[in-house]
Amino acid sequence: MLPVRAVAAIILVAEGDAVLVERDQTTEGSWVKGVGIADPGTGAQMAPGMHTRIGSVTKTFTGTVILQLAEDGLLSLDDTIGAYVTGIPNGDEITLRQLANMTSGVASYTASERFVDLYLEDPNMFFSPEDLVAYAVENSPLFEPGSEFDCSNTNTILLGMVIEKVTGQPVETALRTMIFEPLGLENTIWPGRQTAIPAPYARGISLQGYDATPEAPLDATNWNPASLWTAGEIISDVDDLLTYGRALATGHGLLEAKLQEQRLRSFQGPADYGLALRCTDGWVGHTGELPGYTTVVYYNTQTDTTVAIQTNSDIPSGDCGEAEVLPSNPHGIACSLPAMRIFNAVAPLLGGTAAP
Repeated sequence: MLPVRAVAAIILVAEGDAVLVERDQTTEGSWVKGVGIADPGTGAQMAPGMHTRIGSVTKTFTGTVILQLAEDGLLSLDDTIGAYVTGIPNGDEITLRQLANMTSGVASYTASERFVDLYLEDPNMFFSPEDLVAYAVENSPLFEPGSEFDCSNTNTILLGMVIEKVTGQPVETALRTMIFEPLGLENTIWPGRQTAIPAPYARGISLQGYDATPEAPLDATNWNPASLWTAGEIISDVDDLLTYGRALATGHGLLEAKLQEQRLRSFQGPADYGLALRCTDGWVGHTGELPGYTTVVYYNTQTDTTVAIQTNSDIPSGDCGEAEVLPSNPHGIACSLPAMRIFNAVAPLLGGTAAP
């Protein structure tokens, strides 16, 4: 178990495509800062360049590869998932577009009590994509395709299976050759079955787990990431997230202008969720949360500003009702996860408010 003081964060703010010249101060249009303790065992401080798991920001990588394959004519966003994966309820109606914008009606496997029990009993257990989909099918469909919104990890798992079927390659190969390498993301990693995070890294603390208490949260650093696969498995650092966040929102180096414009016009409903992307008050990007870590990557389309935030805790704070929080929990603020709380404090200073 880890002491509460392990909570820490890395924050990076940049205008345009400025290159970081110095750390911990404003320079060349950028500012980056690490605060808190990354590893209570060694006392190492949180610092830029440390790796963390980025959770659901991975969804944007998966969605981008799907759009690239559509751009190359290898698939259509209006193809049904049934053409690629069998056994999905309403699979002959659900389109890849609906999987990407979270309107498919396929339940998230994380809502399955069977999955949650197995995962929390043994966080190092390996789950295949097929295993994850099977847990989701038990509770599907939630609604008719296209009629409602539900942020389901299963949607992005299915898109990962489509990528492998269309390319004939492991999904990590597609991610590396289509995104990591073209953008020069040298510190962005697909861990596969490897549970360890490359050094330097921040240890992640969590209250998810049967033995966790607010006084003694669990060390989730090396929990098996295969339970998230294409919905949340990627590891990265703050500089790579800066590069990727701007490319994701502008399309530069990733998508042709026409398809990027379509992506940026896809936001709909109260969730403002589009093709594996969210837009909130002019901020385009995504958030990520998994045991031990939270992440924010957002780009402001009006000010050409990118914000990337990594934390080594997934524990919410504020007025969180019955949710478990740390003993030092502040009151009188809205309940939020660590990276999102920081972003909501920073965003008004940079051209808008947001509540991702």
